[in-house]
Amino acid sequence: MISIVYYYSFLISSYIGGLLIALGIDDYYMIKRMDHEEYRIIGFILLTLLMILFPLTQLVVGRILGFNAELEFNKYLQEPVRTSVDKNKRIFRLAFGALSAISVLAVAYTLLKTANVPLLELLKGNTSELAKLRIDASRGFSGIDVYIRNIFGIALTPVLSIVAFVYMTKSRALYWKVVFFTLFISSILISTYDLAKSPIFFYLIMLLLAGVYTQKLKLNWKRISGYIIAGSALLIVMYVAIQGVTELESFLAYNSGPIGRILLAQISPFFLHLDTFSHSLSPLEAKGLPSFIAGIFDIEQVRSARMVMENVFPENIDKGTGGVLNTIFLGEAFASYGYLGVIVAIIYIAAVIQALYIIFLRLPKTPVVIALFVYFTINIPRTLVGGVADFFFNPIWIIMTVVLGGLFILEQYFHVIWKFLLSKVRKKGVTQ
Repeated sequence: MISIVYYYSFLISSYIGGLLIALGIDDYYMIKRMDHEEYRIIGFILLTLLMILFPLTQLVVGRILGFNAELEFNKYLQEPVRTSVDKNKRIFRLAFGALSAISVLAVAYTLLKTANVPLLELLKGNTSELAKLRIDASRGFSGIDVYIRNIFGIALTPVLSIVAFVYMTKSRALYWKVVFFTLFISSILISTYDLAKSPIFFYLIMLLLAGVYTQKLKLNWKRISGYIIAGSALLIVMYVAIQGVTELESFLAYNSGPIGRILLAQISPFFLHLDTFSHSLSPLEAKGLPSFIAGIFDIEQVRSARMVMENVFPENIDKGTGGVLNTIFLGEAFASYGYLGVIVAIIYIAAVIQALYIIFLRLPKTPVVIALFVYFTINIPRTLVGGVADFFFNPIWIIMTVVLGGLFILEQYFHVIWKFLLSKVRKKGVTQ
């Protein structure tokens, strides 16, 4: 979790691109929309502060909680997986099967409610309006449909497949093979139906991490190199198929294609945030809080990523192809409370992530806990490139924790709780 956050979310997809922008050699289309050049340097200084203050905060939190990172992580890897108690097996399978059925139906519902599924249109050869279809697929849901898709389809299905994967590797029972295969196919569909490129990669990494945590997969440089080559090949195929890019220069250039997307696409909006909310737009303040908290004060939440898109690329909004300009969480922190918000956000999020990491390493190592650990390991880095508000109140994280927490109780303690309740009922009957 810590390594992915620091080396991928910060170093690769933020700091290197920030350095190119600070040096003025980015030649990137987003940065060309920036009106005030001084934010190249200011933005890079803030990113440097992030690279120093974030791990420093985590080090302090670890010392306070008596955490030895290397020792506890190695102990966690070597610890055997605790599968469900035999007496709880039947009730756990029933509950898990029911929850899996709901998730699979949510995936089917999402596909049926999408007027034109981009993945199907691509397979049909209809590539002329894929950009607009992708926007429509991601934003064409409202009301209860959004919760069905986001919670039961997008979030829960891949996590349940990880639980089934761990049980399948440990028990090799036919039940878990069938359930895992069903959830695996559903996870692939929900990760690719709108032709977003990152979800499928993150899902495959979740499976790899589950294999590592259960000691079914041993990573070495040969395997890691093979995975990187295979992932790069898949990414190139997706770019060629989805965006119609065929020129070799587009893949090799640092400011376009896959490399440009990794190095510059996610960090450039941060510099646009600094420019926009320093001169063009007023600070969001309480409007930047999570919707649940803002609603308490009768304030409608506003996401800075959408406002920056409307301000910098209004022509995309008019054409219906403008989504949001998500970036490192510092962007939304600055949009809400300026430079002070940036510093507070760094310290707060670093402490939250370190505390979560320590908690997971010290929880019982069961399939459900492993799945939740893998989920946060992948989704925290993704949320860092979304907004700071999601770290104050994230309903999907809360629901996922509650649902999987209930599964964990069924997995390990249902029989004990049931026996305790029966004893109480019998004792009450004897007393009466």
